[in-house]
Amino acid sequence: MAANEDAVQEFTPKKKPPSEDEKRKKKIVPGSLMKALMRPGGGDAGPSDGDQIIYHCTIRTLDGVLVESTRSDYGGKGIPIRHVLGKSKMLLGLLEGIPSMLKGEVAMFKMKPQLHYGEDDCPVSAPDGFPKDDELHFEIELIEFFKAKVVTDDLGVVKKVECEGQGWESPREPYEVKALISAKTVTGKLIMSHMEGEPYFFTFGKSEVPKGLEMAIGTMVREEKAVIYVTSQYLTESPLMPVIEGYDEVHFEVELVHFIQVRDMLGDGRLIKRRIRDGKGDFPMDCPLHDSLLRVHYKGTVLNEEKRVFYDTRVDNDGQPLEFCSGEGLVPEGFEMSVRLMLPGEIALVTCPPDYAYDKFPRPLNVPEGAHIQWEIELLGFETPKDWTGLDFKSIMNEAENIRNTGNRLFKEGKYELAKAKYEKVLREFNHVNPQDDEEGKVFADTRNLLHLNVAACHLKLGECKKSIETCNKVLEANPAHVKGLYRRGMAYMAAGDFEEARADFKVMMKVDKSTESDATAALQKLKQKEQDVEKKARKQFKGLFDKKPGEISEAKADVDGDQITSESQKDDEVHGDSDGTNSEDSHEAPPEAQRTGWFSLFWPSGRRLFESLGINRCTIL
Repeated sequence: MAANEDAVQEFTPKKKPPSEDEKRKKKIVPGSLMKALMRPGGGDAGPSDGDQIIYHCTIRTLDGVLVESTRSDYGGKGIPIRHVLGKSKMLLGLLEGIPSMLKGEVAMFKMKPQLHYGEDDCPVSAPDGFPKDDELHFEIELIEFFKAKVVTDDLGVVKKVECEGQGWESPREPYEVKALISAKTVTGKLIMSHMEGEPYFFTFGKSEVPKGLEMAIGTMVREEKAVIYVTSQYLTESPLMPVIEGYDEVHFEVELVHFIQVRDMLGDGRLIKRRIRDGKGDFPMDCPLHDSLLRVHYKGTVLNEEKRVFYDTRVDNDGQPLEFCSGEGLVPEGFEMSVRLMLPGEIALVTCPPDYAYDKFPRPLNVPEGAHIQWEIELLGFETPKDWTGLDFKSIMNEAENIRNTGNRLFKEGKYELAKAKYEKVLREFNHVNPQDDEEGKVFADTRNLLHLNVAACHLKLGECKKSIETCNKVLEANPAHVKGLYRRGMAYMAAGDFEEARADFKVMMKVDKSTESDATAALQKLKQKEQDVEKKARKQFKGLFDKKPGEISEAKADVDGDQITSESQKDDEVHGDSDGTNSEDSHEAPPEAQRTGWFSLFWPSGRRLFESLGINRCTIL
C-alpha cells in the first residue's frame, strides 16, 4: 500500500509558485472593494491574464469631488489607459475588479486606501497631491480587451492580431517587406495611410519604418493583419513617418502582404541570397541541408558595366539542368552555400564576391580574375543520400568506400574541410553498424581506423595539431602498435613542437614493424633538422641577453618572421603500404595556435639544452 502511495506522489504535478499579483490579491479583505454596475456590457466573459485592456478611468471622492480623469470632458487628455493583465503594474483594486467586467461595461468601484495608492509597497506611484489615504470611487469604462502579443517587456510595443496569417516564417534583417500600413493617433485621427494601391516597400533593418513598428512586423507572418500599439519611446523618424513629435502613442494598422527572404550568407554583406520566387515546403526543414544530389538551372552574370551573361544552362547546356552532389566541391562555395538554403521550385538571385566564386575554383574562360558574380538559380529538386537502414554489411561497406574515395579526392585537391566532412559522415553512420562475425569485424575495424587517420590528416593540414593527435589516439587506444597511427601522431607532435613525443612515436614505429624503418628514419631526420632550426632561432633571439650587467635588460630581437618556425618542405614521405588513399603529406609549419604561444613553448626541452650549452644551469625569470 505504501509503495502505491509513493507512486501516486511521484506523478503529482508541482504547484507553480504564486505570482506577485496573486500575492497582492491575498491582501484584499471583505468590504475593501465594492462594485456597482452603471451600464451593462456585452459578451460571455471578461478579460484574463495576457489580455490587453483598454479603459477610461475617472476618480472621485465619496463626496463626488473630481480627483482626476482620462476623459476630455473632465479635463483629461481623452486618451484611454492601456494595460496588459499579468504584465502591467496596476492598482490592486483595478487588478481585481476589471477582470469581472464585460466589454463596453461601465462600473463604479469603491476602494479603501489599501486597494489603490495607499497599499503598502504599491507598484504604482501616486500623482502629486493625490489623496491616497482616502476611500475613493473609481469609475471604469472597459472599452475593449483582447489577447495581446507583448513585443517589448516594457509594453511600449504591443500587437493585436486581427486576422491570422499563413506559415510560420517572419521577416528579419535584411528581408524585403511589402505591407499595407496606416497610422492613427489614440483618438483615431489619421496620420498617414498606405492602405490603397501599391503596398509600402521597405528593407528590414534599414530604419525605413519606426523602430517599434518594425519590431512588431518582425513577429508577423504572411497575410497576417494586426493593430500595433507603439508608444513614443519606440517612435523613430523614418521615410514612412518623417515627423514623430507630439505623439505619445500611435496605432498602426498593418497587413503583411509579402516579404522576400534575403540572407547575408557571410554576415558581412558580400554574399547575398535573395529569394525572388517561393519554393514548396517549409524553410529550412525541406531544404537540401545535407549532402544531396541537386538539379538546378542557373544563369551566371559578371557584375561589371556590361553585366555580361557568361553561362546559362538553358542556352549553353541544351536546356539540360546542372546535376551535382553537394559537399564534394563540384561548384563554387558561394553557389553551394546558397543552394543548400533553397526550397524545391525556388528561384534565388545570388550576389557573390570573387573569393567565394571563381578565385578558388576553376574559372570559366570568359570570367575575368577577381570578378564579382551574380547567379540566378532555380532549384528543380534534390535527392537525399541513400539510407543505410536495411542494407547488408557488404552494401554498407561499398557505400562507405564510395564516400571515402570522394573524401580522398577532395583531400588531394586541398579541400580539407570538405574531405573531413566526408570521412566524419561515414564514421557517424558506423555508429549504427554491427558486424555479424569476426571477418566482418576485422574489415569494419580496419576501415574505421583508416577513416580516423584520414580525419587526423585533415586536422593536421588545417593546422589543428591537438585535434589531429586526439583523433590518432582513438586508433592507438585500441591498438598501441598501429604503425600508421604512430606515424601520423608523430607528425602531429612534430608540427606542434612536441619533439620528444614525436621521437618516441617514431622509435616505437620502428620497433613494432621493421619494414617501416626507412620511413621512421626519414621522419627522425626531419625531426632532428627541425630541432636544430628551432635551437638556431633561439640562439639568435637570446644573443646578448646574458651579456649585460645585473639590473640591465636586453631585448631579444626576433627576425622579420617573428615567432614562426621556418617552413620546411610541404612533402613528407608516405608510409609504405598506406592503403587509405589519403596522401600522407604533412605540413611542417607550426599551426597558428602553436605559433602564437611563442618560441619558448615550442622548443622546450630543446631550450633547456640550449641554456646548458651556454653554461647556464638554472634561469630564474623575474
